[in-house]
This record gives sequence, structure tokens and C-alpha cells, in this order.
Amino acid sequence: MIDLYFWPTPNGLKLKLFMLESGLVHRLLPVNIGKGEQFDAEFLKISPNNKIPALVDHAPADGGAPLALFESGAMLQYLADKTGRFLPSDARARAQTLQWLYWQVGGLGPMAGQIGHFNIYAPEKVPYAIDRYTRETHRLYGVLDRRLAGRDYIADAYSIADMACYPWIVPHASHGQSLQDFPELRRWFERMRERPAVQATYADTPDAYAPNTSISDEQRRILFGQGAPTR
Repeated sequence: MIDLYFWPTPNGLKLKLFMLESGLVHRLLPVNIGKGEQFDAEFLKISPNNKIPALVDHAPADGGAPLALFESGAMLQYLADKTGRFLPSDARARAQTLQWLYWQVGGLGPMAGQIGHFNIYAPEKVPYAIDRYTRETHRLYGVLDRRLAGRDYIADAYSIADMACYPWIVPHASHGQSLQDFPELRRWFERMRERPAVQATYADTPDAYAPNTSISDEQRRILFGQGAPTR
């Protein structure tokens, strides 16, 4: 049994998608980040960064004590290794898959997250930030578009790279992007959207970056106003 600590953000949805694609037995444990539940002391023991997703594997491969993990990319790699699925064993194919997983974690996610923030959640419009992150996200969409030319999936076979990237393309309109500008990316996106596990992952799931999203000042403080705790 795996406990998945979850909220329907792009990073949370990556892990939910893996669970549904793999059929791993799991419990989905909501962590309401708008209410600050990610800062609970018990959750801190599992996720030192106070972020979702996180997981606890109660049956790790070594047969030892339950294993807690945070960071979505590390979790996807761990689960792929655990199940022997969605991450090739061949050294070259594995390296290709992992480099695109890390590209999402280090590039696409942070940049798309920033423009999503400044377009949707920021209490005031900051033109420089909006222009800077719109342009960088556009560039990254272009990188993925070129990669997908002649391929059905990012690393040829369907993999954790696709699961990691797709949730960050879903809110493309809030990123200030049009998939009409990226025909290969759009083709892949439509292929992904037809997968049963993707449809199940997004069933009744609110768009975290919907243009009409409204949050209170208290929610904004909880989500975006945290500093390091004082000793």
C-alpha cells in the first residue's frame, strides 16, 4: 500500500496519473494547501519542504520500514523502478527518459508555475514578470514541440516524462500560450488527453490556474507568504 499525499496541482496530478496508469494499490490522502494543511507537523515529517505531493511506501522493495518521499520527479522515478514500468531498463533509453523528466522538474514546471502565478494569483499585474515568464514558457513549449516531431511520446515509448509534462501543459491558456503555435506539442497533447488514465485523473478536477480563480488574502498568505520558521 502506498499513501499519496495529494492536492490537484500539476505536480500532484503527475503522481495521481502514475498511480492510475500503473494500477498500484494506493490511498489518496488530500492535503488542502489553501488551508495550510501542508504545514502540519505530521506532514512535515513526510515532506520536509512542506509541499505536495509526497508519499509513504508501506512495502518498499528492501522489506524495511515504510519509506517516505517528497519531490515529484524523485517519486516518479522511484515508482517506475518499483513497478518496472514507464522507465526503460536500457541505459540509453533510460537516460533519455530521465533527462526529459528532469527538464520538466527544473524548467517547464518552475517557469510555467511563475507565469501562472503572475497571470492568475498575483494581487497586482507586474508587466516585467509577465513578459519575462511568458517568453520563457513560450521558449520551453518550443523545445518540447521540436522534441515531439516524429514521435508519439517524449522519449518514444510512453513514460514518466509524459506523465510529468502533461499536467504542466493542461493550463496552457493561463500560461499565455496557444497550442496552435506548437503543432507537434498539440498532437501529443491530444493523444495524451485520450488516454483512459488521463481522463480518470482529471475527472472532476478543478483547474488550478483557471482564469477566474479567486483566492482570499488569507489563502494568498498561506500559499505564497511563507518564510523560514524562526528559531
